[in-house]
Amino acid sequence: MPRPSPAQATHAPPEDRRHIGFLIADVARLMRSSFDRRVKRMGLTRAQWLVLSRLHRHPGISQSELAEMLEVERATAGRMIDRMERRNWLTRRPDPGDRRINRLFLTAEAEAVQVEMGLIAEGLLDDAMASLDEGEREALTDMMERVKAQLIGMGARRPGVAAEDRPGAAA
Repeated sequence: MPRPSPAQATHAPPEDRRHIGFLIADVARLMRSSFDRRVKRMGLTRAQWLVLSRLHRHPGISQSELAEMLEVERATAGRMIDRMERRNWLTRRPDPGDRRINRLFLTAEAEAVQVEMGLIAEGLLDDAMASLDEGEREALTDMMERVKAQLIGMGARRPGVAAEDRPGAAA
């Protein structure tokens, strides 16, 4: 059997368990699943805790903005919002500048749920990172922030647009 050329050998696919893309996806999936199990006793679904988390971090966003953050259709977000409004977890307030838009805000009851979710999330992170020392946690966080910023920057790129013509590009 012929040996692969050096070019082929250097581009051989890595084992899935050691490939950084798979690792990031697996860790994110395992974190979500573990969090789901921990908040289940509170009667929360993943969709609900995602909405609570987004509205806690971004009070006053519109239904369309929430749908975009959750990567769901506006109608799907609307149904989630309706259910959570009936549960007295969020309110819709008219946008002062555009009466067609409602802004979303958590109620005091939902903020209390959010506080409890935050404590559960902190416990999960502590458990998940128990094998890392403080310096390793800080280094991992720094590296992940840099990768995230790079990906966000890449998302702003449009085909056929020179780097200097992109918003935020250095002159």
